[in-house]
Amino acid sequence: MTIATADLYDDRGDELDSLSLPMIDLGGHVAFDGAVRTVRCHRDNALVKQVLATPGAGAVLVIDGGGSLESALVGDLIAASAVENGWAGVIVNGAIRDRVAMAALPLGVKTLGSNPRKSAKDGVGEVDVPVTIAGVVFTPGRHVWADADGVLVER
Repeated sequence: MTIATADLYDDRGDELDSLSLPMIDLGGHVAFDGAVRTVRCHRDNALVKQVLATPGAGAVLVIDGGGSLESALVGDLIAASAVENGWAGVIVNGAIRDRVAMAALPLGVKTLGSNPRKSAKDGVGEVDVPVTIAGVVFTPGRHVWADADGVLVER
């Protein structure tokens, strides 16, 4: 059972940070939660693809793409791999693509927007490091909750 982020904040607000970006829901699940995993990359999704191809065990991959909307960091094939590997969702500080196909997948997807342009595949970036997005720190292993109201993460 997923807890509404507004109710969770009312109960535990002093233990949580709220992401204040205008994220949109483009996956088949609007509400999702799980342990934080992270990738920091800029216009290069090789590490995203690599991580989402591993067992997710209900985790949420937080992708810090620096807010770039110039190319997509997740598309339908990578998202389908995430579903197959048991990931609960992805939160993308950047763009995705294949949004119609992604909406049909049982995966939470929060993103700043979409762009059909694919990204580089050089593997430049970092995995499972703390990332800061709009002043909120996402530390691997902490818990994140997302729904139509927004995103909360444990401090």
